[in-house]
Amino acid sequence: MLSALEAAGVPKGMRLRPVQCLSACSQGCAVALSGPGKWTYVYGRLDPAEHVPDILDGASKYAASEDGIVPWRERPEIFRKNSLARIPPMED
Repeated sequence: MLSALEAAGVPKGMRLRPVQCLSACSQGCAVALSGPGKWTYVYGRLDPAEHVPDILDGASKYAASEDGIVPWRERPEIFRKNSLARIPPMED
């Protein structure tokens, strides 16, 4: 997944950080979106051959949001159907 995302080009203001495990082993490829003061989302069941454009679209919308919450209807379908976790911001 990392190679496919790097090859496609990451939206401005975002960076990729590879991790070995998101503890979503039975959920296929997974990505997490997080940022300071934002909700964190973990998405799974993603296919690098099919979903990279949708992942980058969703990540771009996430980056542009103030709190990390992209309105449900504006999210790519793969994000609406494959959310594994939504974690609140950790800052006080």
